[in-house]
Amino acid sequence: MDAERFEDAGAFLAAAEPLLLADEARHNLLLGIAGTIRDAPDLYPENHLVLVRDGDRPVAAALRTPPYNLVLAKPESDEALAVLLDAVAGEDLPGVVGSVPESEAFAGLWAPRAGVTARFGMRQGVYALERVEPLPPADGAARVATIADRKLVLRWWVAFGEEVLHEGGPGRDRAEATVDYRLSSPATGILLWEDEAEPVSLAGWGGATPNGIRVGPVYTPPELRGHGYATAVTAELSRRLLDSALGPGGRRFCFLYTDLANPTSNAIYERIGYRRVCESAEILFDRPG
Repeated sequence: MDAERFEDAGAFLAAAEPLLLADEARHNLLLGIAGTIRDAPDLYPENHLVLVRDGDRPVAAALRTPPYNLVLAKPESDEALAVLLDAVAGEDLPGVVGSVPESEAFAGLWAPRAGVTARFGMRQGVYALERVEPLPPADGAARVATIADRKLVLRWWVAFGEEVLHEGGPGRDRAEATVDYRLSSPATGILLWEDEAEPVSLAGWGGATPNGIRVGPVYTPPELRGHGYATAVTAELSRRLLDSALGPGGRRFCFLYTDLANPTSNAIYERIGYRRVCESAEILFDRPG
């Protein structure tokens, strides 16, 4: 087995797709980020793309956009994971994100080798949807956000990062570029839910995979919660994405990530029709002192 680093995200995806599409929902984050690197290289000017092959067959893959965590695919074997670990051994990884059990296996090998302590960050459910279930109507209606909504969207985007993802420095610093990309690219965007002509909730979409697309973030300010706005905007966005009303056609799935520590949001998404396909874990690496 040999590991290869790629400079071109399109070439990486072409080589890795047989591995990644074997479980598209499980790998939707890695597929989506690699596609964004390919289509909008300025958004992630520094990126590391690694693929392990056994002959011509891809058997392990990972990517990283510093300063963020390594994003890990499910390797075909322990041997493939070990070769991948060797390939990224020179990097100072803040953590790893991937489905369970592969993220835990990687952390178990990486921590003693790098002299760090591994601890769990956020545990998330990876959900997929093929059909939106009928729901009671909520007050208001949806519209696609435009550049005129930038100030509001940016404020809510940062608030989501701080509340849900516990992001500081890099998260706040990158929010502006990410929001600008979401509001200007035809491949991604933000849907607002309005009640009495006032925005009350948002849901974003992006990170397309060959057969699907990821929904998120979903955010309602605390003072506006409890009215069904998040359910309504997520359901409407999912319906439009599956119906190809937003972007190119051919989508079979919508994907999203949920905080497993938040049973309310998990119940909301399940009512819409999302079903959990696996669990994802963020494992952080702490250096002594």
